[in-house]
Amino acid sequence: MSRTRLVAGNWKMNKTPQETEAYIRAFLPRLDLGRGIEILLIPPFPSLERAAASLGSAEVLLGAQDLHYEARGAYTGAVSAEMLRGSGCQFVLVGHSERRHVFGDTDEVVCRKLTAALEGNLHAILCVGETLEQRTAGDTSSVLNRQLESALAERAVSDVGLSIAYEPVWAIGTGETATPDQAQEAVAEIRGWLADAFGPSVAEATRVLYGGSVKPENVKELIEQPDIDGGLVGGSSLDPETFARIVEGAMP
Repeated sequence: MSRTRLVAGNWKMNKTPQETEAYIRAFLPRLDLGRGIEILLIPPFPSLERAAASLGSAEVLLGAQDLHYEARGAYTGAVSAEMLRGSGCQFVLVGHSERRHVFGDTDEVVCRKLTAALEGNLHAILCVGETLEQRTAGDTSSVLNRQLESALAERAVSDVGLSIAYEPVWAIGTGETATPDQAQEAVAEIRGWLADAFGPSVAEATRVLYGGSVKPENVKELIEQPDIDGGLVGGSSLDPETFARIVEGAMP
């Protein structure tokens, strides 16, 4: 089964609405679209509507960095799936390591957010990955299995309309990148868990990305691994020329 590659740029807490518009004006002319790859921009919340308007009919998708698990209510500072769709989003990140380790999102919270995203008709990118201490202790497999189990185990197979991003915490924003072999080993572990939980056809159909200091210089070698279907790019997505080079390097 052929899986369409996806390259996503997660801007984190960077770029005002005005900077977002300028970025998109510079980014779109650099793209060679229609070559078997999907491109996703993930700006901060205040820039989503400006990004949607700036993208217009361009074949570039829009996503959000997080969501709340409730649909509405007294949750100051939170946003719902419905609000994200209304801002033009098709995608949302769930369980990014910074949400887990900086903001304290537990496995239970990640599960609830994933449910809210899927029930809210957003395509979720579930982020999983181990810290340096966990990798050094040989716990990578158990950490990935726990994070997948807690987020997905109670979900019906028909509900699994999502991508998964393997992001080793030790490689995010550090300049360190998992070697292609390390990335492939972890992504294969994820696909194996999916096969055990939902069957080989679901495992084969599910898109699994790699994230962690992806750059123009390493994207091709990473994405050519048999189980890696794209990249979740952080800092290198902030410059439109650099991110366009990463997209070009990831094209089939």
